[in-house]
Amino acid sequence: MDNLQIIIEKILARERIDINEGLALFRQADLLTLASLANRKRFYYHPDKVITYVVDRNINYTNICASGCRFCAFFVTKDMVNGYIISKQDLFDKIAETIDLGGTQILLQGGMHPDLEIDYYTDLLTCIKDNFDIHIHGFSPPEIDFIAKKSSLSIAQTLSILKEAGLSSVPGGGAEILCDDIRQKISPDKCSSEEWLEVMRQAHKQGMRSSATMMFGHVEKDHHIFEHMDKLRRLQDETHGFTAFIPWTFQPDNTKISVKKKTSVEYLKVLAMSRLFFDNIDNIQASWVTQGDKIAQTALFFGANDMGSTMIEENVVASAGVDFMLPKEELIRLITRAGFEPCQRDCYYNLL
Repeated sequence: MDNLQIIIEKILARERIDINEGLALFRQADLLTLASLANRKRFYYHPDKVITYVVDRNINYTNICASGCRFCAFFVTKDMVNGYIISKQDLFDKIAETIDLGGTQILLQGGMHPDLEIDYYTDLLTCIKDNFDIHIHGFSPPEIDFIAKKSSLSIAQTLSILKEAGLSSVPGGGAEILCDDIRQKISPDKCSSEEWLEVMRQAHKQGMRSSATMMFGHVEKDHHIFEHMDKLRRLQDETHGFTAFIPWTFQPDNTKISVKKKTSVEYLKVLAMSRLFFDNIDNIQASWVTQGDKIAQTALFFGANDMGSTMIEENVVASAGVDFMLPKEELIRLITRAGFEPCQRDCYYNLL
């Protein structure tokens, strides 16, 4: 039996594969073999034909950011005229509209604003909670790390204060690739991979759940993808706090990184491998925001069991020239046409 077949047999026996086995499979197996293995594993974890989605809105409370990541087309610096901090009225209008559209949560993210301290964030959360009954999924690890350093607090203290003020769960943004040699090239002013993981570890310890993400297709090599997933898998072994894994492709337009965009096939291969590599994260999410509707639909046969958010609003990926938008009805139609049963969920993957 050749090496590739041994790895496939291991997967079929539901045994964990390591980084080297994952890489070998990724490099040697054809696309349909990966699809078949990932689809089989997806149905082992989720025997029914339900595909979930969440109705929410991305609200960017500021676009002013001290990080200046080379891959980001959204941020501005403090001295630029188009910088903003959201007004309470705009924020409330957006949340009210989200609830009117059947939304159950908001994703609250922004830049790492050099002048905002923890009081700004607690006030923001408290005001939302005082006025609306909505789940706040907010502040990615780089933001939390930045707020902690700015306010001379530990990560644990910062999370405890934010949780007390109304933060319920933490989005997996800002992970990019959790390898510091890559982070130094694309986002040198952002938290390290260990700091990112520590924010998630502390959040999980305080009973908060989070998603995990990976943005690939910029300057990383394939082994970095597996090192990234391995770090997440190890943390999940320790805390069991991740609800889902969401890989997406870097969108180069309007950014400072000039590379050829990853193909749909390359995306689907990574998606399938994420289902095969993670034996401890139940949900794998398709990225229609970067891939468009047809490939997101195809992703449902490559290991994905979740379509993510209807995204009533999305600004960051749109700044990189990608503007796929899918209203809830269209998302439901795509799932149904693919032969699955659409079901709205909450942040914890409870069906509504």
